Amino acid sequence: MSFTMNDTYDALPNPATQPAFYEGVGVKRLLAWVVDTVLIGTIAAIVASIPLFLLWFVFPLVFLVVSLIYRIGSIRAYSATPGMQLFNVELRAHDGQRLDGSAAALHTIAFMIASAFFIPQIASVFLMLMTERGQGLHDMFTGVVAINKPSRY
Repeated sequence: MSFTMNDTYDALPNPATQPAFYEGVGVKRLLAWVVDTVLIGTIAAIVASIPLFLLWFVFPLVFLVVSLIYRIGSIRAYSATPGMQLFNVELRAHDGQRLDGSAAALHTIAFMIASAFFIPQIASVFLMLMTERGQGLHDMFTGVVAINKPSRY
């Protein structure tokens, strides 16, 4: 029996037969990332200011912790960050289900690791633009796909 990448994602919408689930997701993810980064930066600035501005000396660490909590919490609860929700994008696991807590944590940590280095960042953006499911490196590693949120009607 042979194995192909498509065998892994059989429960997800097929990009060839259901392209509407993937149309514009790359651009929406970029815009969602901008919204989320602004929100995380704002929350981190508030948190850093609470203890008499002392946490401003370790602001990158505060930003990292706030980002982890923000991303893992929102993806666990909604299978999307607030920025993704704004643009009607949702993350789905390889079996087509919404992400649970462990999958949200793994995806967020993989995203942060890929974002920490220039080459994986560029490779992820390139893959999001070139692959049929629009997955970045961290998406492929965790088996996650971003799709346009299915309508409930």
